Formats: sequence, structure tokens, C-alpha cells
Amino acid sequence: MDILRVPKLGNFKLSNFKLSNLWQSGRQGTGYEKITLFMLRYPLACDGYVIRYPVGSSIPPHIDPVTDKRHFRLNIILKPAQSGGEFVCENTVLNFKRMKLFRPDKYSHWVTQIKGSPRYVLSIGWAV
Repeated sequence: MDILRVPKLGNFKLSNFKLSNLWQSGRQGTGYEKITLFMLRYPLACDGYVIRYPVGSSIPPHIDPVTDKRHFRLNIILKPAQSGGEFVCENTVLNFKRMKLFRPDKYSHWVTQIKGSPRYVLSIGWAV
């Protein structure tokens, strides 16, 4: 007798679920990947991601345009790279070793090339 039964929903089997299927390529096209945790438009426009930066990836300097609102983003470094992978921003609201709060719509920001081991970040953004 099976103690743990894996439910089957049509052609979908929970046992076939793999975290690797959730990773999507980042929009910068530089090798980083993300898993969308949530994305809301009402009552507050906000989103959350886990971002994986493989060895060799980076993000070039850029600004994320937002119209008619102020965009804030909180990045929490879950696992730093062995070397590299430094977050750089022209101006931050808060800047701690593993936590960065900044305005991506207003200031240029980037991540230096990842070396040695992947980097993982929890990124939560909102627009007000």
C-alpha cells in the first residue's frame, strides 16, 4: 500500500513537476534566469522573482522605465557569487551588504560578471 499517493490531474502528474521548468530567461539577454513568484496589478502594482545568475552572466547598466509612477525594488542576496556579481547603482535608498533598495526607474544600475559560483537574489518591486 502506498503511503504517499501522487495525484494525477489529466495529463499532469505532480511527480513530473520540476523546478527547472519554472526558470525563464531574463529580458536583458545576458544569461541570467528568473522564476516569477507573483505579479499583481491591483491594488498595488508589484512583482516578485527569484533570480539566478549563472557563472559568466552579468547585467549591463540600464534604467527600467515606468510611466506616471515611482518604481522601487528591493533585492535580497540569497547566495552571493564566489566572486564578482556586485550590484552597482548610481544612487540607492538603502544599501546593505546583502540587501539593496533602489529606484530602477530613476538611476542606472547593473550587476558585474559572475565568477566561481552562481548568485541567487530575491527581487521584489512595486510602483506607487
